[in-house]
Amino acid sequence: MTRDAIFEVIEATWPAARLVPLGPWVVRDGKGGGKRVSAATPTAEVNPSDIPEAEEAMRGMGHQPLFMIRPGDEALDAALQVRGYRTLDPTTAYSLPIARLTDVPVPRVTAFCIWEPLAIMEEIWAQGGIGPERVAVMARAEVKTGILARWNEKPAGAAFAALHQKTCMVHAVEILPDQRRQGVAGWVMRAAAFWAQNQGAEHISVLCTQANTAANRLYSSLGFAPVGQYHYRYKDAQEVQ
Repeated sequence: MTRDAIFEVIEATWPAARLVPLGPWVVRDGKGGGKRVSAATPTAEVNPSDIPEAEEAMRGMGHQPLFMIRPGDEALDAALQVRGYRTLDPTTAYSLPIARLTDVPVPRVTAFCIWEPLAIMEEIWAQGGIGPERVAVMARAEVKTGILARWNEKPAGAAFAALHQKTCMVHAVEILPDQRRQGVAGWVMRAAAFWAQNQGAEHISVLCTQANTAANRLYSSLGFAPVGQYHYRYKDAQEVQ
């Protein structure tokens, strides 16, 4: 999977409320749905003199400036650093041929693919900081499902999966604290893979911050391989949700 392809999947499966082309930028209006749907990215080579235009546009949308830095954006990264922007959330994008996760059936009543989300799914997400604004991001995706996991005869976790062309991306994986370290997240990923395979997908992907060592270990153990990386640039931690 190419760099451009994985970022197309990210954009389509976790969509902003509005994309605003502005000179050499795309500026995103996330409506409070988090960094990925609120960050500006370049569409062409940018100069330091182009940065204030993007900053002003983001402030006009009601949030402080935030830039996503992808491979190839090194000059922008350096220019933002000079302007006092700090690094936030280095993230790895992973991908795997979907057949690698559909070789083992999901145990009966372990995971259910559901859309619209049930109240219990929204409660689980909320415990992990995934509130109504992020659920609204999910609703904007075209081909999608929620996943409710059960373990020990109780609700155990929730996730969201969406499809772009032949790739499924899984977002918002949240496992309840008392149900962790029991393999639940692995079954969630397999349930997403079976759903996506039925939709014609050939690959499954996921994003993980580099600081989340447990999740990175999980995805590596399932056979996922890195296909891209990005991070954000921001000025004030209190301005970023």
